[in-house]
Formats: sequence, structure tokens, C-alpha cells
Amino acid sequence: MRSGLTAMGAATLVAATMLVPTAAHAADPAYKVLVFSKTAGFRHDAIPTGIQTIRDLGTANNFTVTASEDAAVFTTANLAQYKAVVFLSTTGDVLNATQQTAFESYVNGGGGYFGIHAAADTEYDWPYYGNLVGAWFKGHPAIQQVTVKTEDRAHAATAHLGPTWSRSDELYNYRTNPRSTAHVLQTLDESTYSGGDMGDHPITWCHPQSSGRSFYTGLGHTISSYAEPAFRTLLLGGIRYAAGMAKADCRPETGYTSLYNGSTTGWTQTGPGSFTNSDGTLSSTGGLGVLWYSAKKFASYSLKLDWKALGDDNSGVLVGLPAADPNNGSKGYEVQIDATDTADRTTGSVYAVKSADIAARDAALNPPGAWNTYELLVQGERLQVFLNGSKINDFTNTNAARSLREGHIGIQNHGTGDDVAFRNIRIKELGGTGPVTQTVEGEAYTSNFGVQPADHGPASGGKTVGYIENGDWAGYSTVNTSGATAFSARISSAGSGGTIQIRSGSATGTLLGSVTVPVTGNWDTFQNVSTTLTGSASGNLFLVFTGGGGNLFDIDTFTITK
Repeated sequence: MRSGLTAMGAATLVAATMLVPTAAHAADPAYKVLVFSKTAGFRHDAIPTGIQTIRDLGTANNFTVTASEDAAVFTTANLAQYKAVVFLSTTGDVLNATQQTAFESYVNGGGGYFGIHAAADTEYDWPYYGNLVGAWFKGHPAIQQVTVKTEDRAHAATAHLGPTWSRSDELYNYRTNPRSTAHVLQTLDESTYSGGDMGDHPITWCHPQSSGRSFYTGLGHTISSYAEPAFRTLLLGGIRYAAGMAKADCRPETGYTSLYNGSTTGWTQTGPGSFTNSDGTLSSTGGLGVLWYSAKKFASYSLKLDWKALGDDNSGVLVGLPAADPNNGSKGYEVQIDATDTADRTTGSVYAVKSADIAARDAALNPPGAWNTYELLVQGERLQVFLNGSKINDFTNTNAARSLREGHIGIQNHGTGDDVAFRNIRIKELGGTGPVTQTVEGEAYTSNFGVQPADHGPASGGKTVGYIENGDWAGYSTVNTSGATAFSARISSAGSGGTIQIRSGSATGTLLGSVTVPVTGNWDTFQNVSTTLTGSASGNLFLVFTGGGGNLFDIDTFTITK
């Protein structure tokens, strides 16, 4: 049996919209941050100023800072005390193989990484680090003024900025563009300076890394950067995200079309009340009404938008609206924004129909006054709700009068005193009705042999199906295999790994496919495995597990695609 389950001269700010916060974030418990600034190549003279800046941010925002250039601090036991590790303009090879392994385990197990500037000029022979930082340094022109474009104005690191920001810095070019593997927060406008060679030129980005988080900014070369209020706020937001205190949807995002980013062309207000439109932000006033996108209906799509409630305010996002009467609450569905109400009428719920997963919702939700991001994924009659990148609801409509297969989208202004704002409404059309997927918690089996639920903090719902040994199986009467074309699972293994057989009807029924489960190194380190399914069978799903001796692997969730 396993022994246990383990659980960031002053430049000018242009178009900034908020003052820099100086008080501690009330929602943040006390935590620790490690600032690592070892250099084996060029050494930046801004490092001491950067360390002191992060210390000052910590004093004002409830985290304490340990600064070190000793790679010996990279042990599993020592790293465990920190919520985030900041690589402050590190250069060259700074960790040995053992230290690298400890850091990988730390991040994969839920820790945070924040790379500043020359952190991208570090560890070129360590592939994991290349994925973690997002892109390696290629070169740079002379320090000069540049216009920085803010793509994401909801992330804690960039929400205080306007659409553009004029400042002076050393501006890195990178060997690859990170857009396909990270969520880009800021880019450089290459038409405003000399020496950029990327075209699409990300400079600040973030992404999930297994169960952990990665944040990087290429800004911060100059000593004067660290005196800029706007840059200090960017550092603070990056640290809070890396530490897991500020939530954000940092999944890569490509292929979206803007429906609103300052212009209300194509939108129509129905019902009383309205939205004010200023600084790329729609703010509700009065009600009860709906601002709906009347220019086009949508069928199968991913709708993303950023929203902020100032307190216990009420609003919602509507999908499947009819053009004839978009303010008719009996048509389409509303995904609710409301801090307090019954479970089926609070944030993340499909209003009055299905509650969100409250535990998952609360874990992903930023508090009033902070921005959140919704993704509403509509495929046929299925509506999935993601909050800051985490799935919190999964609803399938069975009422023909409220069909989701085609309709308009909208946002609600609920009434006087309900102050909710929206930014950056964008959509990706998926084509057709898209594949139908069903995601199931591994521990939600309805029959089994040998397996047991296992507690894991990083797992969806905090549990997996675990204690899996050779020959064990789990059956799911809630999943029919008819038309199944693909299987994927989120797994972990500190055992020997093994194989998942996907069968229909029984543990010895028709074999539809199988997938190898690798060793991930820790029971709390998860990764995805997938396979195509062949054959024809219409029985209930059975997963059969094979491998060597002892505990093989755990399964957090799995998805069947039809």
C-alpha cells in the first residue's frame, strides 16, 4: 500500500484606469514566496532593486519573502513552505539535476513559478524549464520606448491597465511564440519601436503547469521599472496568480472573434435599464433588461467574457435567446452571477435549473471587486460552464422550447443597485453541433472490483478512483458506449503505471480500446492520457485495469467523446 497521499527614470503610464492598490488583499491568507536570483551568465543590476520591491509588496500584501542565490534551497522539503518561486532575472544553468527534479515536483504538485525578464535566458538544456517559462530568449535591441498592448484586462496582473501602456524597457525577442501553449496577457506593438522581429510579439503570459501555475513577463530590465506603480502592480498580480491567490483562466486562447471590446456595434438593448460603455467596459444600470448580440445567432461555440461584481450584485449571461423576445426568461438559459441566493441561483448556476459544483466554484472564484472570466461552452443541447479556467457546471437541456442548438447571446442588467461590469466578450464558433462529450468523476462508479475512492487535494472534487491493482475494474451505468469514438482520462501514478481497458457491457465485454498510463512520479501529479475507440457496442462503460504489482495509478476524471 502507498504510504500516504500528498497533498513579481519612471516610465509614463498611458490609459491606466485604476490606482495601484497598496493595502493587503483581505482575502489572501499569509503565505511565503522564494525569490531566486542566481546568475551564471549576464547579471542585471536591477536584481537588488527587484528583490526589495518584492519584499515591499509582500509587506503590504500579506506575504513574506525569502531571497536566495543558493541553489541548495531547491529541495522537496524546503520548497514545500512556499506558495510561489520567483526567478528574478536568472541566467544560465542555475540548478543541478537533483534540484531540477525537486522543482519539477514542486510545480507539478501545485506550486507556482514566476519568471521575470532574464528568467527566459535560463536553463536552455532543461526541456521542462523551457515549457515552464513558455519561450526562451533570442536577443534584444537597445532600451527604448514602446507601446505595450494589453490583451487581457481581467488578470490580476493587468486589470489595472488600459488597452495600451507606453513605457521604456529592454525588449526581448524570443526563439518561439508562446501563444499556442500559454495565455497571452500583453504584446509589444512592433510598429512603435525598432528591433522587434516576431510580428505577433507576446511579452507577458501565463499558463497552468500540471497542478501548478506559471507566470512570465519579459519586462523589468531597468532599475527604474521597479519604481513604476503600474509595473509594481503587474508584479503583485503575477505573484498572487502564481501563488494561487488570484484565480485566472490561463489556458491558451486562439481563434476567438471579438463581440465587444469597446464597441457596441451589433448589440441591442431590450427591456428597462441599460449598460454604460466606457474604457472598454460595459456597466449595468437599472433593469430588468438584456443587452443582446442581435447581429448573429450562434449554434456551437465557446463564449468567453470577463465580469466583475462590486458586492452582492445580480446579473447573468444568457445563451440560446430567441430574436423575437430575448428578454423572455422562459427561452434559452441564464448562467447566473450572484454571490448569495439558493444554490441553483448563485454564481455558476444555470438559473433555477442546475446548481454549480459549489466546492469547485468557490475554489475558482475571485471575490467581489476582482475580475472573473466565464467560458460557456455550448455544443448541441449541452452547456458547460468554466470559471477562471475550472469547470463548475455541466448541463444538458431536454426542453425543446428552450433549445440551445441555435440562438443569440446576451448579458443582463438586473436592477438598480446591482452593479456588474463586463469586458472582452469574444466567441469561437466550433462548426456544426460539435462532438458530444461526457466527463465523469472517476470515483463515481456504480459497480466495482477492488478499487476505492482516494483523497487528493488537486483532483476534481478532491477525490479519485484509487488503490487500483492489476485486474481491478470499475463500472459506470451512467455512461453508455454507443457511438463512442474517443476516451481520455486525467491520471496520476507514483506506482508502476499500467493500462486502462475500455470495455462495453461488462468487465469482460467488448474491448473498444486501451490506453497506457505512465508513471507521473507523485499521486498528486496529474496528466492526461487519451486513445481513439473502435468497434460497435451499446452497453454501459467498464474500465478494466492491468499492470504489475501493487498500486498502479489513480483516475481523477475521464471523458467519453461521441
